[in-house]
Amino acid sequence: MEKRVLGKNLEVSAIGLGCMGFSHAYGAPVENKETIQMLRNAFDCGYTLFDTAEVYGTADEPHINEQLVGEALKPIRNHVQIITKFGIHFDRNSNQVNHPLIPDSRPEVIRKSVEGSLRRIQTDHIDLYFQHRIDPSVEPEEVACVMEELIREGKILNWGISEANEEYLRRANAVCPVAAVENRYSMMARQYEALFPVLEELQVGLVAFSPMANGFLSGVYGKGVKFDEKLDYRSNMPQFTDEAVEQNKALLSLLHTMAEDKHATPAQISMAWMLCKKPWIVPIPGTRKLERLKENAGAAEIKLSAEEVKALDASLDNMEMSAVFGGSKIIK
Repeated sequence: MEKRVLGKNLEVSAIGLGCMGFSHAYGAPVENKETIQMLRNAFDCGYTLFDTAEVYGTADEPHINEQLVGEALKPIRNHVQIITKFGIHFDRNSNQVNHPLIPDSRPEVIRKSVEGSLRRIQTDHIDLYFQHRIDPSVEPEEVACVMEELIREGKILNWGISEANEEYLRRANAVCPVAAVENRYSMMARQYEALFPVLEELQVGLVAFSPMANGFLSGVYGKGVKFDEKLDYRSNMPQFTDEAVEQNKALLSLLHTMAEDKHATPAQISMAWMLCKKPWIVPIPGTRKLERLKENAGAAEIKLSAEEVKALDASLDNMEMSAVFGGSKIIK
């Protein structure tokens, strides 16, 4: 797979693997051995960037995703880049399937988090360490100072901010240069395009999570689809309702038409669109299936011209779409 650069010098595969779904939010967790094998299959397919977080897990095994990523990648650690994250925990008292998030980026909490992640991943450094959500009670300069210390100590090589806004990014970057932001971005969620000029100015990359709108843009989910109401966040996502399938007919038709023209799949077109938009965008789709793993990797080989990307943007701008999941509620 071709490579891309996040920030000044973090070279990664053009498409990364979002690892959350193996252990969290997409139904019952995948069996550990199967997860480890899938992660190693991903490397064989060309993926070198792997995205996890300290909170991806279950109530019984809250950190299992980091542990599995570490175990799977240990034999190839020098050939991959690992993302993990700090700064939130779940409100486990909530009865919602997608538990609300409680941000906490106090310096002492960050210190505890990084040591835990290093231990679980079985590594001496984290390639890219993200603040998982902005904590309104901690100033960005204070968080950036801790990141600067961790970089100096060699515990992390780069850092970033997830769901970043311009003011927070600029203030944090002025203290310790930010390599990337990790924001929700897809054909159905384009609000962060307003941030693109700032990212180019500061030379900050974009790690795009939910690049297929939680799988909806793959085109494989129609009316009547059901998800586990206790374990699968998609059971509560507006884009998967029968009404949404009707509302999004034009979008799905657009994807299928271009997919036929490019001898590709709708999922691949949805990612090729962003890959061909900017050279510093790296989508991180997740999957539990080997065939999807290979399919997603193939998106990096599809080339759309600037005119084709512009035409897609124009169509998206003037198209009816349903609401799309925008993330779990954040509480104090």
